[in-house]
Amino acid sequence: QVQLVESGGGLVQAGGSLRLSCAASGRPFGTYAMGWFRQAPGKEREFVAGLSRTGGATNYADSVKGRFTISRDNAKNTVYLQMNSLKPEDTAVYYCAADVSGIYYGNRKNTYDYWGQGTQVTVSS
Repeated sequence: QVQLVESGGGLVQAGGSLRLSCAASGRPFGTYAMGWFRQAPGKEREFVAGLSRTGGATNYADSVKGRFTISRDNAKNTVYLQMNSLKPEDTAVYYCAADVSGIYYGNRKNTYDYWGQGTQVTVSS
């Protein structure tokens, strides 16, 4: 079992920044790949970013490339999502997810095994 707990969400003005954190427990953190997804009201949950188990490879949705950065600290069992130049359309509940095979960090949400409870990000215009 893996437990994931997100934090760092909040209300920010357009153009501002936030850093989300996702703390993991239950299995050796360095063995699994991680992803961030988001879900806006009335919309499907969508992929934001993914990260290999070592942190050496990343994957981003086109909508966030150049603005968001995913990273991890395996010593702290935590994955981060640094979000810069935020836009109102980034408003959503953000979820982290774990792929315990350690292989996948892409955009297919059904491939991930565990999910956090989500943290709300609201960007005002």
